[in-house]
Amino acid sequence: MDYDNTNPFARILRGELPCVKVYEDALTLAIMDIMPQAPGHVLVLPKEPAAELFALSDEGAAACIRTTKKVAAAVKAALGAPGIMIAQFNGSAAGQTVPHVHFHIVPREGAAALLPHAAVPADGEQLRAIATRIVAALGG
Repeated sequence: MDYDNTNPFARILRGELPCVKVYEDALTLAIMDIMPQAPGHVLVLPKEPAAELFALSDEGAAACIRTTKKVAAAVKAALGAPGIMIAQFNGSAAGQTVPHVHFHIVPREGAAALLPHAAVPADGEQLRAIATRIVAALGG
């Protein structure tokens, strides 16, 4: 899959589209998913342009895992979630909806049903409120 520099995540990384940010470092950005599968669903993006994991540099992949681990712990603490699901899709056949590598952090409550992937827009006020809790859990 070729990288499309006009995808929404590339545009967010360039500051052309808004996002609700929870964490950023030199190599990654973590944002609230605007169509979450559960409250507190966060996406971790590498700043490096790569459509799929296979095209991401080893440095970018390692940075994504470090950020995913750090933010997942904060999501778990902030929401009191008993479990956290981490997911990463490669290609539309696997369910990838944006052609930019990203990791999903989804808080889980046992057998509670998830909303469909990339289907139900969230309330912006609720996203910002949850993001504030996650940022606080990160020590920010």
